[in-house]
Amino acid sequence: MKADQVLSDDLVSRLEGKIPAMAEGAINTAYINALAAGRSVMEVMDGKLVETTADGKHKVIRVAKPKHKVTLGGIIKVHRCL
Repeated sequence: MKADQVLSDDLVSRLEGKIPAMAEGAINTAYINALAAGRSVMEVMDGKLVETTADGKHKVIRVAKPKHKVTLGGIIKVHRCL
């Protein structure tokens, strides 16, 4: 696409709609790449923080406590710390 082309609102909306699927794909790829490189991955399973290793073993680290309780459709303000 050329830099001087203007995107329509409809096109921008459709492109933005693809972001969640693209993000999910990137997360899955990073997960697989980390394990393939022999690294471990921290994840939450059944409310517990678990370390997963490349050989498929899971080690429970602790109970995962939510930092923020969020209601469906709720808004969270994020503050950047520099």
